[in-house]
Amino acid sequence: MFSHIFLGSNDLDRSQTFYDALFAAIGGKPGHRDEAKNRIVYAHDGGRLMLAIPIDGKPATFGNGATTGFAMTSPEQVHAWHDAGVAAGGTTCEDPPGLREAAGLYLAYLRDPDGNKLCALHRMPK
Repeated sequence: MFSHIFLGSNDLDRSQTFYDALFAAIGGKPGHRDEAKNRIVYAHDGGRLMLAIPIDGKPATFGNGATTGFAMTSPEQVHAWHDAGVAAGGTTCEDPPGLREAAGLYLAYLRDPDGNKLCALHRMPK
């Protein structure tokens, strides 16, 4: 359904350090930096995530109520993603990483250094 997700950043160097660590933890490659357009592009498992300095010249802000979700292949990958994000400057939010039994989901939540809310999600087998 989605072609890509675009998030704002106020500091591309800081964002690249953070997101490179997240993608490395799940087997992804570092982001491609496009200096001409002030953006970073990540490609992994058919999806695209882009981060950029806002083109209107105003500061980037996070979306209140918005969450960007990342599909994971296992609970271990959820933890690796979360641990890498915290080590690279992210902040844990919501409940600790773990199983949400009622929904059959294994989840972890982070806020990136700009405040964007992220979720790692693994659907447990039935």
